[in-house]
Amino acid sequence: MFEKLKKFYYTKILRRKYYRVGKCKGCGRCCRQIYVQHSGGVIQTEEEFEKLKRQHVFYTYLKVTGKDEIGLIFECQNLDPETHLCKIHDKRPGICRRYPQEEIFAMGGVLAENCGYKLEPIETFEEIMSQVKKDAMKVTLWDRLFGRRGNN
Repeated sequence: MFEKLKKFYYTKILRRKYYRVGKCKGCGRCCRQIYVQHSGGVIQTEEEFEKLKRQHVFYTYLKVTGKDEIGLIFECQNLDPETHLCKIHDKRPGICRRYPQEEIFAMGGVLAENCGYKLEPIETFEEIMSQVKKDAMKVTLWDRLFGRRGNN
C-alpha cells in the first residue's frame, strides 16, 4: 500500500519519472563541468550569467571554466580542490541538496562515472506498456461506439 501511495505521489503530484537512490561518495565531480539552465535555456554568454548572478546568490558561487556547443561550463568555487568536498556543505543551496534531479538529463547531462547516486525508473517498462495497451483499448472502444474521432 505504501509503495502505491509513494508511486502515485511521485508520478502524479511531483510529475517525476525517477527515484533518486544511493548516497554521495564525496568525489566532487558533480561540482565541476556544470551547465546552468535558466528560463531561456542553457546560459550561453557571460552577460547572461552576470544578470543571473544579480538575481540569485547561488550563481555567485560559480565561475566560468569554458564553453562548448551546449553553453558556458561552470565550476563551483566552494569545492575544495584538495579534499574534493564542499566548503559550505551544511549551508549548501537547495539545488545542491537535491542533486541529482532528473532534469539533468533534459539538459543533456549525465551522472558522473562512479557517482554514488542513481536515478531508477518509478514505473517499470511493463507497467508503462500495460498503460499504453489500456489507453489503446479505450480509443478502440470509443471508435466502435462513436465512429472514428476527428471525422466530423
